[in-house]
Amino acid sequence: MKLFGHFRLTTFQIISFGFVVLIALGTGLLLTPAASVQAGSASFSDCLFTATSATCVTGLIVRDTATSWTPFGQAVILVLIQIGGMGVVTAAVSMAFVSGRKIGLMQRSTMQEAIAAPQVGGIVRLTKFIVITSAAIEGIGALILYPGFCAEFGPWKAIWYSVFHSVSAFCNAGFDLMGAREPFSSLTSMAQRPLFNLGAILLITVGGIGFLTWNDVKEHRFHWKKYRMQSKVILITSGIMVLLPALYFYVFEMEELDAGARILPALFQSVTLRTAGFNTYDLTRISGSGQAIMIFWMLVGGSPGSTAGGMKTTTVAVLFLAARSVFFRKDQTTCFGRRIAEETVRNAIAILLMYMTLFFVSGLVISRIENLPLLTCLFETASAVGTVGITLGITSRLGLVSRGILIVLMFLGRVGGLTLIYAAQPANRGVHSTLPQEKITVG
Repeated sequence: MKLFGHFRLTTFQIISFGFVVLIALGTGLLLTPAASVQAGSASFSDCLFTATSATCVTGLIVRDTATSWTPFGQAVILVLIQIGGMGVVTAAVSMAFVSGRKIGLMQRSTMQEAIAAPQVGGIVRLTKFIVITSAAIEGIGALILYPGFCAEFGPWKAIWYSVFHSVSAFCNAGFDLMGAREPFSSLTSMAQRPLFNLGAILLITVGGIGFLTWNDVKEHRFHWKKYRMQSKVILITSGIMVLLPALYFYVFEMEELDAGARILPALFQSVTLRTAGFNTYDLTRISGSGQAIMIFWMLVGGSPGSTAGGMKTTTVAVLFLAARSVFFRKDQTTCFGRRIAEETVRNAIAILLMYMTLFFVSGLVISRIENLPLLTCLFETASAVGTVGITLGITSRLGLVSRGILIVLMFLGRVGGLTLIYAAQPANRGVHSTLPQEKITVG
């Protein structure tokens, strides 16, 4: 694709540029007097931070969404969440469908990279499936959430609340309007409403497992053996990563609650670590060891080709499988009777190092600048780079430099570190000769 007739953009550059443009547009709209409850009260940094958090479906906020933004401002945030969650490229292709424009090979290739599809063939059909299914899920989710909001806010206001939170949950965004009861309270008032909790959990889970996994479920139903290896890995890893922290929270945390009253908060908080960003329990009550577990889970995030961010479940699974092959002295990394390419293993290692470095160094810098406990700052940076959005309450108190760090982390977490690295490289790098090999001892 050529920009301004001179520069040819790669698919990675198109994806990155699309998110930048969307954030810029969102920032401009939030700066307008019509977006703030007190016209002109939102600073540029407030609007940029909010637009980035919404576009990158994170959920970290410096201004309470319900009390600081007008219905127009909330609508802008919701549109940013929807486009950011589905992906800028997916939204653009969807608009091309509606307008009747032909989808060219370049657009198909870009779409393939955006949703992590294995091939270009059938990408248009898959995109239509994604858009239609997403709309249907969000609609059903709004109906499930409606009774809970109706009891809280009345029948008419509940319509907007159910739609907003359904989209936010499905897109794993973590933005909420419950500040109308108490600013920055998230969904703590809904902790013991079973229908509401289960509805939100389903929306978060479906949004975070990935579009290709949906397609496998649609095509093969309960025929497990016919699923792609990636779908099998995603479903198993996701199940494990929901079960383990839920058991931990239930047994070791939330001790002030009765045994029965812990079930929903423990399960919800486990699911929301997958980049959803909501909380139904006061996170400042979680112990230091519990917060450390949450940090690791936030960094992992959701699955590739989904509305979620983070390192991705498949990255962690590939690393464990590669370690298993080393422990058992196998020449190849395998899973479900299939061999995993060495390039995939190298990418997984690079992604792990990238995320760990970004999250840890950023946490150290913010801790020094703001004079805050390191664990609290690491929690914040893990939440940002994993595009999760839960916080221990420091986001709104951070200075401009710390906000800037979180903005960069949110952008990297949503677009993907490797995507940005590839975007910075020229389209044609040429062929390099192979260098002599020499052994180096590790471990």
